Amino acid sequence: MDYFAAVRAFVHAAERESFSKTALEMGVKTSTVSRYVSELEKDLGIALFNRSTRGLVLTEGGRVFREHALVALQALDDARALTSSLNQTPQGVLRITMPVAFGHRHVVPHLPAFMQRYPDIDVDIVVTDETLNMIEGGIDVAVRIGALPDSLLMARRLAPHRRIVCASPGYFERNGTPSKPGDLQNHESLRLALQPDDRWFFLKLEDASEPMLVEVKGRFRGDDSEAVLQLALAGCGVALLPTWLVGTALRDGSLVHALSDWEARTARAEPAIWAVYPPKKIVSSKVRAFVDFLAEVIGEPPYWEDGLAS
Repeated sequence: MDYFAAVRAFVHAAERESFSKTALEMGVKTSTVSRYVSELEKDLGIALFNRSTRGLVLTEGGRVFREHALVALQALDDARALTSSLNQTPQGVLRITMPVAFGHRHVVPHLPAFMQRYPDIDVDIVVTDETLNMIEGGIDVAVRIGALPDSLLMARRLAPHRRIVCASPGYFERNGTPSKPGDLQNHESLRLALQPDDRWFFLKLEDASEPMLVEVKGRFRGDDSEAVLQLALAGCGVALLPTWLVGTALRDGSLVHALSDWEARTARAEPAIWAVYPPKKIVSSKVRAFVDFLAEVIGEPPYWEDGLAS
């Protein structure tokens, strides 16, 4: 007996309450459907239908078997679809949203290579620091930074989001270099308005103690990390900026990393860079292609940290 075909025939017969309608739907003979059900009943040792002139009625055993058979068939269909999708050519329109600064520096520059690798994918990007509703906006995948809130969305961690305390060499020459987080209270801090407040958290590397909280102050606040970077380069103060933004400036000496034996954050939760996409049993090949590509080009550790002290 072809058990898979027999179970499908039984499920269809239970829905249609007819062997003939099931046979027509499945493209087989009525006698074949009847034989499948009879062989199932013989295998299970129980009647699945009560037969009458008005049609088929499930027995108690039939109802139990149908309930579990539906789950098993759905799981098998999902497994087949997921496996076959691995061989499908990624194609269609891929709509991506990303934060402005990170997108311009670390997503958009890689899109030509992605589009060359996947010529059947058209790319539609939305560059914004606003957190868009992915379902309402028709977004396939979002690049997001920070600690993810609880949601029904699926997410893949692409890289750590490491921030460092930094300033220009000239600023530190004039004002001294902080040797411990508390020293920042005596410095001009360049604050980012996207942060929840004017507090920076510090954890001593290789130390499991509670984070140290430092209140910072300064004359400048901005809602754009690129703007904060420009003022830091101009020697206007100390900034807490991500390594993906300041890596080049640190390597060429335009900025100096202070408090390198401390991990700095803007909140207690550990942040990261994520690829986020709507929950589906089967992730489309175009989304999987993009997420895998971005993870590949970022690398581990991320390429922007090459040459930087940990």
